[in-house]
Amino acid sequence: MSLAVELQGVSFAYPGGPEILSGVDLQVRRGEFVTIAGPNGGGKTTLLRVALGLEEPVTGEARLFGEAADRVRDRYRIGYLAQRARLGIDAPASVAEVVAAGRVARRGLFKPFGSGDREAVAASIARVGLVDESRTPIQRLSGGQQQRAYIAKALAGEPELLVLDEPTAGVDVDAQEAFGAFLGELHEALGVTILYVSHEFGAVERFVERVILVRGGIVFDGPPAELPAHWHDPSHVHP
Repeated sequence: MSLAVELQGVSFAYPGGPEILSGVDLQVRRGEFVTIAGPNGGGKTTLLRVALGLEEPVTGEARLFGEAADRVRDRYRIGYLAQRARLGIDAPASVAEVVAAGRVARRGLFKPFGSGDREAVAASIARVGLVDESRTPIQRLSGGQQQRAYIAKALAGEPELLVLDEPTAGVDVDAQEAFGAFLGELHEALGVTILYVSHEFGAVERFVERVILVRGGIVFDGPPAELPAHWHDPSHVHP
């Protein structure tokens, strides 16, 4: 079995603070579409940061693509859309310029932008349906279109793992549903591993293969169809 993400016996606490995660074991196979959900403050974003090598666990081990998560050198293999990804409010960057920035990790900061880079940027913009808006300043786009632009930025690096942290925060229900369907289509078309992290997961429930509920540890890990009815609202999850 080829794994994208693996956590073994992971516990985590910030110095001097209470334990946030305890005894976490997790395996995500390559090509899976997984949602990590749970109440605010339950540890899901911390779990994600440990999995990506951005935080070091107190105990246990985190691995990405079979390597220690904090030592993965080819970071372009990970497309990471951080929570509330935004540019400065006055930044005049167009969609194409934002997406082009997603090539930096793969080609390097000082290498010239070549034809392969231009093709990857164009393909990513087309993949998210923003060809007609490619020269439009990103601030002029709707919230849903901005989400797609940032997804295109992540895709421009041709990642093996796409990570989305609270991507629908502040977006209305209809836009969330449309975004969930878009991710389902993207996963089917590209076969990329997707980790979708959110305090609620209704928008992607029809498309994900597994739901992982986190509250201090993993309290459920399985197909959405097997999720107990009272756990569809992660704020009601109890350890």
